[in-house]
Amino acid sequence: MIQFHDIKIGDFLRAEYEGKLWDGEVVLLNGDEKQVCVQTDVQEFWFNTDKLQAIPLNEAELLKLNFTKQVQDDGSVKYLKGSFRIVTPTAHDFSHFEMWYREDRRHNPDVHYVHQLQNQYLDMTKIHLAKEPM
Repeated sequence: MIQFHDIKIGDFLRAEYEGKLWDGEVVLLNGDEKQVCVQTDVQEFWFNTDKLQAIPLNEAELLKLNFTKQVQDDGSVKYLKGSFRIVTPTAHDFSHFEMWYREDRRHNPDVHYVHQLQNQYLDMTKIHLAKEPM
């Protein structure tokens, strides 16, 4: 379960409805009821946080967010989106990594899910991380 205070409009989450999981984007928040409106491929729908799951951060998710991938000579992998960078020490290992934007460099941030990356990206760049290419 995701904590309500960790969710921002524009975050990508996985919502459960009638036993099926739907990936979607947060479009509205209701702080009074602690409910989240998620736009899926089908429709917008309100969910309680107990019906929401975080999307694990991995290469496939970064590529969906239009990051480009560069394999380095030392085996590390660099993912780029504009001036923003993520470097993993080995391919497909997101257990620890480094990310930076201009002079703001973060070593091993507590980022394991897509919405956490989106929130860190927003904090660093002042722009919300979306699927559109730069």
